[in-house]
Amino acid sequence: MKFTFISLFPNLIEPYFSDSILRRALDAGIIEISFVNPRDFSENRLKKVDDYMCGGGAGLLMDCAALSNAIEFVKKSDPNVHFIVLTPAAKQFKQKDAARLAGEFDHICLICGRYEGIDERIIEIYANEVFSVGDFVLTGGELPALCMCDAISRNLKNVLGNSDSLSGESFENNLLEAPNFTKPNVFKKISVTSEFLKGNHAKICALKRQMANAKTKFFRPDLFHNRQIKEKNEK
Repeated sequence: MKFTFISLFPNLIEPYFSDSILRRALDAGIIEISFVNPRDFSENRLKKVDDYMCGGGAGLLMDCAALSNAIEFVKKSDPNVHFIVLTPAAKQFKQKDAARLAGEFDHICLICGRYEGIDERIIEIYANEVFSVGDFVLTGGELPALCMCDAISRNLKNVLGNSDSLSGESFENNLLEAPNFTKPNVFKKISVTSEFLKGNHAKICALKRQMANAKTKFFRPDLFHNRQIKEKNEK
């Protein structure tokens, strides 16, 4: 899968792919990354890429022409590219979206906003989907784009060393992942739950299920509520 990042600051993104799992995915040719800088497509002789908002207001917006030209450049190179805009004013990106996008598309272009954001007309004309990574505001779309790229990539075949790692993860079936433990069995006077040490996998699975339910109910009551509704409807 190819990921193209449209960003004024590609140097903020590129180092993330220098190590670990995504580095190996790049080396193996499972993923490919490229960068397009709207500044290179500015129609302003000073390469200006921001402008004042119509109607006034604090801050500036990204220049329409520069961003549009950059998007058209990507579109011309691959008419089948799937454009995603990152903005707080959108639906929240979920694990199910990561899995779906990994299975549906060969080329995703992540458009990173800056300043006070992107002209709404650019979004209406070019965006196939619009996502937010949470109910907070950042200085730019580069971090959200990296979050999405990482989440999507790990759902691609052979990116993770063990495909079973995708099973039982947080958010699957509206549950957070159960607590996990490693050696030593006792660390700082706190012991691993004894049932985990007895080798009875059926009992371990049942216990993990209970712990996942408890963790979800405490940290994410919204997910827990959705799960209860789903189970009730399935009866």
